[in-house]
Amino acid sequence: MKTAIEREKILVGFSWGLLLMGAGVVLLPLLVVLLTSFSTPNIVGETQLTVANYQQAWHRGKFLLAFANSTLVALGVTAFQVITSALAGYALARLQFPGRQTLLLLVLATLVIPFQLLVIPIFLVLKWGHLLNTYWALILPTAVNGFGIFLLRQYFLTIPVELEESAALDGANRWQILWQIMLPLAQPALVTLFLFTFIGEWNDLFKPLVFTTKPQLKTVQLVLAEFQEQYTSSWPLLMAAVVISSIPVIVLFLIGQKQFIRGIATTGIKN
Repeated sequence: MKTAIEREKILVGFSWGLLLMGAGVVLLPLLVVLLTSFSTPNIVGETQLTVANYQQAWHRGKFLLAFANSTLVALGVTAFQVITSALAGYALARLQFPGRQTLLLLVLATLVIPFQLLVIPIFLVLKWGHLLNTYWALILPTAVNGFGIFLLRQYFLTIPVELEESAALDGANRWQILWQIMLPLAQPALVTLFLFTFIGEWNDLFKPLVFTTKPQLKTVQLVLAEFQEQYTSSWPLLMAAVVISSIPVIVLFLIGQKQFIRGIATTGIKN
C-alpha cells in the first residue's frame, strides 16, 4: 500500500515537473520580449530599465489611431460572425429541410480553402462595389465564417430538444426559441467564437495590406510591420510596440477564459 502511494506521489511530481518545464518554454520568450521592451543600453554597455521605449513607440506608431481602426474592424467582423453563425448553426442543428447535410458539408469544405486563394475575386468585387479603402473592405470579406457556423451548430446539438418542445407548447415561435432560450444557453460557445474572431481579426495583416492604402485606415498590424522595417536595429523600441499591440487581446482573453474553456470542452458532446 505504501509503495503504491509513493509511486503515485512520484508520478504526480513528475507530471508537475513536465508542466512547469512546458510553462517555462512558453513563458521564457514572453519574458525576454517584456524585459527587452523596458531595457536601454547606457554608455558603458550596461542595461537600464525605462518606460521611454513605450512612450516613443506609442507616438511614432500613432497607436491611438491604429487601436481605433483595429477595434472597429474586429468588433464589426465579430458581430457579423456571431449573428450569421448563430442563425446558420441553429438551422443546421434543428431545422429539417432538404439538402441540410449537403449544406453542412459545403460549410465544412470552406474551412480548407485558404483566404489568400480567394483574394483576387474578393478584390474585384470590392472594387466593383467601390468599397476599397473603406472599413467595409476590412469587414465584409470575413463577415461569415464556416468555423463559427460549425461551432454553434455543434453546441446547439448539446442542448436538450425538450427545452424547445416545452417552449413551443407555451406558444413560442422559432425566433423566440432561438433568442430567448438557445442563445442564452449557448453563451460559452458565443464567447469562444467572439474570442477566436476578435483575436484573429486583431492580428490580421493580410486584409489591411491588400484592400487599403490610406494612412487613416492603418491597423495595429500594419503599424507593427512598419516598425519592423524602420526600427530593425532598435529592438527595445520594436518589442515595446509588440507589447502595446498585445495588451488588448491578452486582457480580453483573461476576461473570457472561463467561458472559452467551457465552450471548447462542451462543443461536440451530443445530448
